[in-house]
Amino acid sequence: MQPGLIHLALELFSGGLVGFTLGLIGGGGSILAVPLMVYVVGVANPHVAIGTSALAVAVNALAGLAQHARLGTVKWRCAAIFAPCGVMGALGGATLGKAMDGRRLLLCFALLMVVVGVLMLRGRRNQGCEGAACNRENAAKVMTYGLGTGVLSGFFGIGGGFLIVPALVASTGMPILNAIGTSLVAVAAFGASTAISYMASGLIDWNLALLFILGGILGSFGGMRTARVLAGTTGALTVFFSGVIFCVASYMIWHSF
Repeated sequence: MQPGLIHLALELFSGGLVGFTLGLIGGGGSILAVPLMVYVVGVANPHVAIGTSALAVAVNALAGLAQHARLGTVKWRCAAIFAPCGVMGALGGATLGKAMDGRRLLLCFALLMVVVGVLMLRGRRNQGCEGAACNRENAAKVMTYGLGTGVLSGFFGIGGGFLIVPALVASTGMPILNAIGTSLVAVAAFGASTAISYMASGLIDWNLALLFILGGILGSFGGMRTARVLAGTTGALTVFFSGVIFCVASYMIWHSF
């Protein structure tokens, strides 16, 4: 196979892996997209990788959302409260993130991933409440979590799913499968707002974004089916979620040093 075709295959495969992860755990798209673009595809500028991944993840999240909506796992009222607050935070976070050294940004990103993974593992046996919803009693809490998650999402240039899922669980008590479906609304919104900010600075590789989107749409179908299987086993989906985070974070930390 010629070098150009190999590179094309790597880009499509990477996009498929991102889509599969989004469909499976609602997050992890950018956790994988940024390091895949930097370390596998070979994007030299971390800021271009961040901007391009934000765009690709936003579009792929919409593909995954359509599948979750069809299965009724999306809590739309919670999404309507959480997402707008997150978008405001993401715009401010993206401005701060572009001003920071790219390599240092990736290291901070990896350390944050480890913290979130540990917190998820600690609560893996909590199955959540099927009837959990957003109402007057918890609306302020949901808005606060949305704003904080948005700031971190924009700062690190990520769709934010791996932060949004635990934030939704913590603020509403909903089961993780519902949090995954609901999170995709915010992932798409966060990713789009971050991508717009990076687009204005000319930090998006459009050809690469297209290939990641095509691969991601295909991968999301397999991810969604796997999520439904794992959701039937106590804690299995949460453990897998945390495992993905730890593996990628370990590699990024090792590579940074």
